[in-house]
Amino acid sequence: MANPLNKLIPLRYLPFTLCIFGTLFSFASLELNESPWDSRAWRYFFLFGALTLVGIYDLLQIRMSILRNYPVIGHLRFLLEYIRPEIRQYFIEGDNDEAPFSREQRTLVYSRAKAVSDSIPFGTTLDVMAPGYQWINQSLMPTKLASHDFRVTIGGKDCKQPYSASIFNISAMSFGSLSANAVMALNLGAYKGRFAHDTGEGSISIYHRVHGGDLIWEIGSGYFGCRNPDGSFNAEKYTENAIDPQVKMVEIKLSQGAKPGHGGILPGSKVTPEIAEARGVKVGEACISPNSHSAFSSPLELMHFVKKLRDLSGGKPVGFKLCIGHPWEWFGIVKAMLETNITPDFIVVDGSEGGTGASPVEFTNHVGTPLQEGLRLVHNTLVGVNLREQIKIGCSGKIISSFDMAVAFALGADWCNSARGFMFSVGCIQAQVCDTGFCPTGVTTQDPGRQKALVVPNKAERVYNFHNETLKALKELVEAAGLNHPGEIDAPHIVRRINKNEVRLLSVLLPEMPAGQLLKNEPISESLNLPRVYNLYWNKSQASSFNAKKA
Repeated sequence: MANPLNKLIPLRYLPFTLCIFGTLFSFASLELNESPWDSRAWRYFFLFGALTLVGIYDLLQIRMSILRNYPVIGHLRFLLEYIRPEIRQYFIEGDNDEAPFSREQRTLVYSRAKAVSDSIPFGTTLDVMAPGYQWINQSLMPTKLASHDFRVTIGGKDCKQPYSASIFNISAMSFGSLSANAVMALNLGAYKGRFAHDTGEGSISIYHRVHGGDLIWEIGSGYFGCRNPDGSFNAEKYTENAIDPQVKMVEIKLSQGAKPGHGGILPGSKVTPEIAEARGVKVGEACISPNSHSAFSSPLELMHFVKKLRDLSGGKPVGFKLCIGHPWEWFGIVKAMLETNITPDFIVVDGSEGGTGASPVEFTNHVGTPLQEGLRLVHNTLVGVNLREQIKIGCSGKIISSFDMAVAFALGADWCNSARGFMFSVGCIQAQVCDTGFCPTGVTTQDPGRQKALVVPNKAERVYNFHNETLKALKELVEAAGLNHPGEIDAPHIVRRINKNEVRLLSVLLPEMPAGQLLKNEPISESLNLPRVYNLYWNKSQASSFNAKKA
């Protein structure tokens, strides 16, 4: 039965009504008091008066329906919505709820970055019977390794300056997305730990050069740092940066896991003099990254571009990064390698789990191939055309722990990159406001005041510690498995649970391509248990175009 009072004055207006009565009552108290400014009534008058004005504004405004229906009290909804992520993170989230990184994963990074114990008492909190649970089999004859400084030499047959890289490096993040202090802390940590720092497509800023840490210069479709005024590639500017001794490798970004197939724009209002200098644009001019390159338009042209960049750099390792999309495009690139006899020195496979680039929800959630399938496809394809020994493979995509690295090695990687892992090491708390400029820890902001919260020497030490302690943990995993180097970890070493009663070796679930198989130009036997993608698209791909052949 309807409440008669609610018909006269809807209960949703009750808070607003109480504010009006509070204003009138406090005003009356002031009138009756001989010394009104000595009483507390004026405070209540201003408080309730202000809330009454808010309520009047809520009723008159037309943008928000909830405030028109719930004046004053409706603002509580927006307050709760605003602090919801913090409430969930600190009070509701479980230790293993990944959103996108679990409390346990973040705590692991924080502990290692601080060089304190990362041990867990009383056993695992993971459900070892859950589908997808993975482990590495240990040996009854563990090895004893002298060092955890595992390295891989990157540089193919045409490379004159091969690079001895750590197997764990900082993934691509640009200055402009990261603060100056964050860039300096990451680079100083990389210098101390002798590992590489990828610049991201925002090019090499003055802050990358302060401490002299090894750089991987990433070149995207905007050609920042090596561009003409119209946005096209400029060979002279490229050479000037590429021959710098601090630049150890050059990486062409074809796509990234966070937003594959999507370009980007940095509004002119955010283009400061420092960003403009690094990117080679005018101050206040919007930085546009198209969703495709203008320097090449086919796999063959891509290979010639790789050769051009390698020659102009004086023979440094040159490769490319991509998140796998249409498989025939990737197969076309491989066919171009065979046709031109030009090979990249390395390929970085970025999984769609990547997340340091803000992008539309649809791209974040539903575009691009996850790391597992992308990495295995790239590895198997190169094995199938006998090019795997010439080309090193890096990978990135939610890699935090040494076990994450072990699984990546089992899938075919030679080294791993981490972006958000190193962001955690410099203080990121996963507030997920990276694109707003209001980062609470000064990591992803250009606000000078907020950046001061990030003290470079202190955070650089944590970057170094995170890298160092993670490789120490990897060394222990390698020793436990009876191996001598992470590169020896293969798919048969990893086991994955299918259901409560079945487990499978990773080598059974994701078999390896026989060497040279794709060169036979014959259908792949079903007995090899390989994905059908090879039979479906290998013969439809072409070196001369990224398009598939028409039937």
